[in-house]
Amino acid sequence: MKQLDQKRLNTERMSLIQGLNKIFDNRIRLGIMSALMVNEEVNFNELKELLDITDGNLASHLKSLEESGSIKVQKGFIGRKTNTTYSVTKAGEKSFKAHIAALEQMIKSTK
Repeated sequence: MKQLDQKRLNTERMSLIQGLNKIFDNRIRLGIMSALMVNEEVNFNELKELLDITDGNLASHLKSLEESGSIKVQKGFIGRKTNTTYSVTKAGEKSFKAHIAALEQMIKSTK
């Protein structure tokens, strides 16, 4: 009986893992999405400061999120200076909420 319970538990955990979205498995991308979920838009320098990472590191993670359709990029100018801002797409919001829900379920299953 104990072996059956363990097998059922393992099956449940595997289904929870499948609910996770690989694009959000990195702490930087998780941080970017978290910041964008609570702000209408955030510019590059604000994200860089918030996450305490280099320009190149941030740019590569933003590119991954943009290519996945999770975020959109707006380029503009403030005076003569370029200003790039990022915001969450509807698809990105839906995917991220599902990812967070799967994480929460995983945490609950360990208690």
